Amino acid sequence: MKVARLHGQRDLRIEEVEDVPLQAGEVRVNIEAALTCGTDLKVWRRGYHARMLTPPCRFGHEFAGRISEVGPGVTDWSVGDRVVAANSAPCGGCPACRRGQEQLCADLLFLNGAYGESLVIPERIVRRNLLRLKPTTDFRTAALTEPLACVVLGLDELQVNPGDRVLVIGSGPIGVMAAVLAQVGGAEATLVGRGAERLTAARRMGISQVIDLGTGDVETAVRSAEPGATFDAVFEAVGKPETWAAATRLVRPGGRVNWFGGCPANTTVTVDTGLIHYSSLTLRASFHHTPRTIRRALDLLESGVLPIAEWVTAEASLDELPAVFQRMDSGSSALKTLIRPRG
Repeated sequence: MKVARLHGQRDLRIEEVEDVPLQAGEVRVNIEAALTCGTDLKVWRRGYHARMLTPPCRFGHEFAGRISEVGPGVTDWSVGDRVVAANSAPCGGCPACRRGQEQLCADLLFLNGAYGESLVIPERIVRRNLLRLKPTTDFRTAALTEPLACVVLGLDELQVNPGDRVLVIGSGPIGVMAAVLAQVGGAEATLVGRGAERLTAARRMGISQVIDLGTGDVETAVRSAEPGATFDAVFEAVGKPETWAAATRLVRPGGRVNWFGGCPANTTVTVDTGLIHYSSLTLRASFHHTPRTIRRALDLLESGVLPIAEWVTAEASLDELPAVFQRMDSGSSALKTLIRPRG
């Protein structure tokens, strides 16, 4: 079986590995579609992820496919079932899970290995976060479930309401998803970011206002494009201390900010305490997804209300994956690249 394995910093190799026998409760999925992700790019650059993987190891976490084998004790699934699996599952019993914050589970089980011909799904994920697809749902669409589930959680926690003016900072896949989903919920979205092709795609998706950041800073670009504009909520999807700080200056008094983009390790952000206090701002950060938002995301994808074709803008084979990451590192304009591990 051919898979991609991360061996360290910027060291991604396509290798042949043996299939492992299934344990009780597990299923094996032939992967029909896998998608690139900004988190994977960060991990590739860094060479590891403290919570999710330690090289050498399999890589990738957005995928969908068909069950090719079921393990002992599996009764709810059959060979041939078309499925999507989340890249994690909570334990269900720790204090965080009991509070309904499963994304903060003390024993969150992660799964990597989307970039490969097949993948074993652990029993807990089979039980809690393996979902059956409708016959009409294509695998490329289903593979968007995990990132969209993270955005669903982020917008829920930002408490975006119909009629709100929402500023989304960042024109990568997460930022574009957040702007589109905010508008699907009845809000008016402004997206600010870089990359002519990405911004053109955002306009095609009907985002209310799209601002080209160019070589400037976020605050100047927004205030120049929309003088006097006020935003009820700001969704930061870049992950830099300077854009975290800018978000607090761009939201209206009494407004809400979600620092969704994860900043580099050991960085800090400086904010104006007087502004935070006297403007009564609500500041929060969101991480990951929950079983509820995974299901909500798949429902949205299968409903047909989202511009799915605009989010996956390139395609490559598994053998081409190392080159794909090199292009992403150089600033590729593709929102997401579809990887077809099985040809």
